[in-house]
Amino acid sequence: MTASIAGSPSKAWKRGRRLTGARQRLVSDGTDGDPPLTTPLRTPLFIGGEIYRGSTYGPKHPLAIPRVSTVIDLSRAMGWLPDEVYLDTHVASERELSRFHSPDYIAALKRAEAEQRVDEATAARHNLGKLENPVFAEMYRRPAHSSGSALQAARILGDRPAGLVYAPAAGTHHARRDRASGFCYFNAPVLGILELLDHGLERVLYVDLDAHHGDGVEEAFADDDRVLTVSIHEDGRWPYSGKAEDRAGGMARNLPVPPGFNDSEMEHVMAAAVLPLARAFRPQAMVIQTGADALAEDPLSRLELSNRSLWDAVAALLPLAPRVLVVGGGGYNPWSVGRCWTGIWAVMSGRDPAAVPPTAEAERVLRSLTWNRAAGRNPPEHWFTTLADAPRPGPVRDAVKRVAEMAAS
Repeated sequence: MTASIAGSPSKAWKRGRRLTGARQRLVSDGTDGDPPLTTPLRTPLFIGGEIYRGSTYGPKHPLAIPRVSTVIDLSRAMGWLPDEVYLDTHVASERELSRFHSPDYIAALKRAEAEQRVDEATAARHNLGKLENPVFAEMYRRPAHSSGSALQAARILGDRPAGLVYAPAAGTHHARRDRASGFCYFNAPVLGILELLDHGLERVLYVDLDAHHGDGVEEAFADDDRVLTVSIHEDGRWPYSGKAEDRAGGMARNLPVPPGFNDSEMEHVMAAAVLPLARAFRPQAMVIQTGADALAEDPLSRLELSNRSLWDAVAALLPLAPRVLVVGGGGYNPWSVGRCWTGIWAVMSGRDPAAVPPTAEAERVLRSLTWNRAAGRNPPEHWFTTLADAPRPGPVRDAVKRVAEMAAS
């Protein structure tokens, strides 16, 4: 598949962003529960759950921090999350999980949660019980909730001509069929995409904005010409895959970007590669993974984006498919991920998160967060009093231009 790039990158980027307002001028169906299948969703829906509020991978793990619960609390505190658009998550059943994951792996994960231990053979076979993918109290139930939210969103969207759903817990993009990987036990994006395909869709675009390569999703659909995967990620960062020349059988485009990747460079790769690829593919549905670990204040990457850059990327992508599922992903600074993902929900709802300062209640939510890393012991005041980062523009380096050109060709 070759995308034809019309016009300059900056003009293409601005064309994508201008369409967002029209895409968001949809209003609520006003029905209880899921809207009728024959009508488009007229208001974006938010799928959340309370399991994330008290669940932690352990005190020393990067996912010791609250994330989804912070986004729910901040969105409500800002007045952006009324009850009528909030849905409690569906919990995926073993049968539903087995649409992608092996029955042996599902059983092993469920048993590990019940026994709070794994034997040596199980640990080696399924990559469980290590610092990366530890044994913890909700190690089966939590990813079953996350995967369930992706399935729930895909079912809401699959039989409708249009709609927009946010499932911030559903960005677990590294898990394989029978192995945990990169803090991901089940692969929620894969399960969501499979559900969309099962509803008869023939072109699904997956765009991954996480600092880490979306390897599990790419691998799952490498031989399926119904799914195009596009990943922007830090070059040389774990899992050390996703090279620019790697097309995974033809249905992948990878943009490995150098450390220091800035807002201007994100604008360039979106305009020069990602948006033209999306337009050429003409997706019937799109899944956008919005890992916040590409932000400058995140401890697990060396990228330098502001949250405005991710908001702009999402805004540019939304008009390019009638059905869109937006999920979370990485993000290991509780303030930066909470502010970023809350802003993404604002963008999806037709609001400008940079234009409104946090309410007093939202500021209380932000001030209540703690972090056991050095940066958390003396956080800067703007982490409490703003949602939007200061822009982080910079030069567009040749390495970034090269990967954009390779992806677009």
